[in-house]
Amino acid sequence: MGRFARSWQLFKASWAVLRSRKELAVFPVLSGVASVVVAVAFLAPAAAVSWSEMDNNGGVKPLSYVLLGLFYLVSAYVTIFFNAALISQANIALSGGDPSVKGGLKVAGENWLRILPWAVISATVSVILRAIEERLGFLGRFIVGLVGLAWQLVTFLVLPVLVLERVGVKQGLSRSAEMFKGTWGENVVGNAGLGILGFLLTLPGVALIALGVSAGGATALACLIVAVVWFLVVAIVMTALTGIYQTALYRFAADGATPPAFEQADLSHMFASKR
Repeated sequence: MGRFARSWQLFKASWAVLRSRKELAVFPVLSGVASVVVAVAFLAPAAAVSWSEMDNNGGVKPLSYVLLGLFYLVSAYVTIFFNAALISQANIALSGGDPSVKGGLKVAGENWLRILPWAVISATVSVILRAIEERLGFLGRFIVGLVGLAWQLVTFLVLPVLVLERVGVKQGLSRSAEMFKGTWGENVVGNAGLGILGFLLTLPGVALIALGVSAGGATALACLIVAVVWFLVVAIVMTALTGIYQTALYRFAADGATPPAFEQADLSHMFASKR
């Protein structure tokens, strides 16, 4: 309960930063728009190829797999690019500076080649985990869940290291793993806390959909539209909050000090070093 209480304090502190620096929420919006463009650009041609060029055995032509592979890679890169921009400006906000959308995009652009290998690794891991899940069924989903969670936790600080320390992926992975050893409890609690809060925030949208289904007619459409908008807002807010927390955890792991914006949240126990 004590850790959950501190997670709630962390959420409030992150929300306070986001509320005072609303421009940080622009990066998830840009990421979402860019991801839709990428999906249309790659998935539509892949679907067309699969439909028109089926081979004699009913299989899919290799071109479709190439397009899908490129889709995974570009999607991962787009997400990481805008997350890098968010982290760079969250770092400025946590220091009491003046973040900006333009500044974040500039930093991400300066690091485009540095984050590209990380996008390749992330996309490759995603494809491998999905293949395992599809081949092994329920057991595959269980394995993928455990491996995916471990991967997420151990690599949680890779992007802040890449962006803020300007190092390569190899060093970034090593640094993230090293920091994880000292802050694994904080990493787990922070991720779980934000995940639970994100889930709870989606419940009003689910309730709206249920209300619309029971009502039918124009009410159902109105409820569906409001619910979709609500889900998008929740996704944007939680992505921004996660980026803020991710940056704060990196700064404590790297500097051994609680960022000024989090001092009032009493996070000294949560960020207690295990070293």
